[in-house]
Amino acid sequence: MNTDRATDLNIRTDDLIDTIEHALSRRDLAAASAALDPVAPDQIVEVLDRLNARQCAIVYRLLAKERALIVFEALEPELQGELVRGLQDAEVAALFAEMDPDDRVWLLDELPASVTQRLMRGLPARERDLTSAVLGYPQDSIGRRMSPEYVTTHPNLSVGETMQRLRARIDDAETVYTLPVTDAARRVVGVVSLRDLLAHDDSTLIDAVMQPARTAIAESDAESTARVCTDLGLLAVPVVDNENRLVGILTIDDAARILKREESEDAARQGGVEPLGRPYLSTPIRRIVRSRIVWLFVLAIGATLTVKVLSSFEATLEQMTVLALFVPLLIGTGGNTGNQAATTVTRALALGEVRPRDILAVLGRELRVGVSLGLALGVLGFVITALVYDWHIGLVIGATLVAVCAMAATIGGIMPLIARTIRVDPAVFSNPFITTFVDAAGLIVYFLIAKAILGI
Repeated sequence: MNTDRATDLNIRTDDLIDTIEHALSRRDLAAASAALDPVAPDQIVEVLDRLNARQCAIVYRLLAKERALIVFEALEPELQGELVRGLQDAEVAALFAEMDPDDRVWLLDELPASVTQRLMRGLPARERDLTSAVLGYPQDSIGRRMSPEYVTTHPNLSVGETMQRLRARIDDAETVYTLPVTDAARRVVGVVSLRDLLAHDDSTLIDAVMQPARTAIAESDAESTARVCTDLGLLAVPVVDNENRLVGILTIDDAARILKREESEDAARQGGVEPLGRPYLSTPIRRIVRSRIVWLFVLAIGATLTVKVLSSFEATLEQMTVLALFVPLLIGTGGNTGNQAATTVTRALALGEVRPRDILAVLGRELRVGVSLGLALGVLGFVITALVYDWHIGLVIGATLVAVCAMAATIGGIMPLIARTIRVDPAVFSNPFITTFVDAAGLIVYFLIAKAILGI
């Protein structure tokens, strides 16, 4: 039943996009507006994700003010930035003022400095102060992604008094499901949930119902904090300064948004491209080209190492041309083994299962894994090659597979840890670079083993 409903929704979305594109091609804005009227905001977001920049700006202008704000806040920051550039200044200023401070920061990170300054100047004083406070934290910190709009209570307040505070702020608070409990110095001493408030009498003191708080330092890494929030199933995490004073709150939906973005970036970089930051079909061709071309240049230059190795052993190949037949097999096996190790360790890093200080433990484990894989593949390679060619050639191939798998797994396992140590995204050091390095190093190992066994 759920699958059928999802399929029906996809069909309706596709039909809606076709209808809107047809209406826009005929400049029939009334028809486009009529098609959007019965559609829910989340489905409008799907539509905007798949339109080009010009169509997106036109369709967005057809939305009523209340729906426009809901849709705008649900869009990816990159698409928000593109939409801002397609709207008039007055429209942008009104939208910007209605956004929550943390959502504003996501958008501002995607806009040029001149546009950012103009938008900030147009905000009311209170909203400007809240947004500036969030902008003051480092780019990848959780302080940059927290909301400064929250409701607090105190240990000596009653449940009834806390509910009154909650009702007074319910329209502008980021969340009402988890409330930080602070002392007179604004230090977090616990949290209380809405469920707990509803379950106790109005006269009960908060001190009797509050739970220990799991807090995050504002300067701590955003991805790590978001993962803790989602792994523990916390609806919200109070964000504090170095003296445990409350400065903001991270909600579960914002944590999921952070992780989605980070995992998309990691997946892209592991494949040797820069993240697009927006849906594929609505991304301009030039942007897709730009996201790939730099990496292709870098990898092409790196691949010259392989060419250089081959030229250095040209005499060896002339004496035993059969060795050239196995080059694709060996470098392909080495690259795949390294990529498997890098992907596994990068994921373990993201989940907090390993840390840079575990490098020796990871090295030892991946070395054993690599040798085990190499022995399995080496025995198979020896048998097949010995039957087809000669047992000497089979011995070269078998020994090389063991050596290459051990080397590739070890390098692939420790490179993400080294990247994290030097504060570089581990995904950058993953598959593309590891493959290039292992190709060159694997060929050197191959030809050295061949010279030693064959005596050439």
